Amino acid sequence: MRTDVVFTLTGPDRIGIVEEVTRALLALGGNVGTSRMARLGGEFAILMLVALPDDRRADLDAAFAPLVAQGYKVTIGLTDAEKSAGHVGWLPYEVLVTGADHEGIVHEVAAGLSRLGINIESAETFTAEAPISGTPLFTMTARVAVPPSVDETDWISALSTAGDESNVDIEVTAL
Repeated sequence: MRTDVVFTLTGPDRIGIVEEVTRALLALGGNVGTSRMARLGGEFAILMLVALPDDRRADLDAAFAPLVAQGYKVTIGLTDAEKSAGHVGWLPYEVLVTGADHEGIVHEVAAGLSRLGINIESAETFTAEAPISGTPLFTMTARVAVPPSVDETDWISALSTAGDESNVDIEVTAL
């Protein structure tokens, strides 16, 4: 039998950290499923869903003790098998938010989706300078799950209104 765990690591970015983490997981018989990794400032963050043999779960702490001693933060959480299926029957969409960067964009979009009963399943944000002016431009891409009881026209219209109020463009695409 295998156990799914959510593994996270944060700490100083350096060459070889991904190789070291995945080598330790492989030595335990682990298999990396879904993962996200990113350099954020001078820090590096890893978020992984890892399938491990049941009898190796207890070995995880010892396997990553050397990295913890170097100042990395490691967390390991068991997943809930009932919740792993997600929102069965809900409709998947991609939401793209773009505009001039300013405080509160992520909050406004998240609040708007939450009020509508829509779940954010994943999201990624970044900023980049506009080519000519150098103005910081914001982009957010989110995958959301919409309950089948929520009318598509209504929620997209409400989200568009929230975008107008936040002075950002929002595009919605059915997946």
